[in-house]
Amino acid sequence: MTKYFNNCKTIEDVKQTYKSLVKELHPDNNIAHDTTKLFQEMQAEYKAAFNRLKNIHVNAAGETYEKETTETAEEFADLINNLYKLDNIIIELCGSWLWITGNTKEHKSELKALGFKYASQKHAWYYHREPWYKKSKGTSSLDDIRIKYGSTVFNKTYSNDITDSLTA
Repeated sequence: MTKYFNNCKTIEDVKQTYKSLVKELHPDNNIAHDTTKLFQEMQAEYKAAFNRLKNIHVNAAGETYEKETTETAEEFADLINNLYKLDNIIIELCGSWLWITGNTKEHKSELKALGFKYASQKHAWYYHREPWYKKSKGTSSLDDIRIKYGSTVFNKTYSNDITDSLTA
């Protein structure tokens, strides 16, 4: 039985819950309380929930579907950790894709090194772990993507390493 991820039904739920828990439980953010043990406990539950639900997704209409992925919990946490080190960006999860907007020009080389690609028509960087092939010749705006797959914006409030206890 999980303490932190028991309401998660899809991988998007896991990723969203993880981000809010990192903000709440990270020991560097919560100086008044010793949260190291709670944070490590949450990290272990995150890995288990991620592995259990990594192929179950939800679209913006709330419909769940299965799509196989090879992404690991560690890869996602490491990617988010590296993004949190960049100033003046907005991190957004739309379906299983990460979109980066804001002042990205100064971070172009870092985003490329992390595997992000630039979508010039959307003026945003995107990351998707799995191969993807466009099914139509039409173009979708970032707002269209948000409507179709849903969107969660992560508040970037600190830049500490959140992956240490994943590998512990």
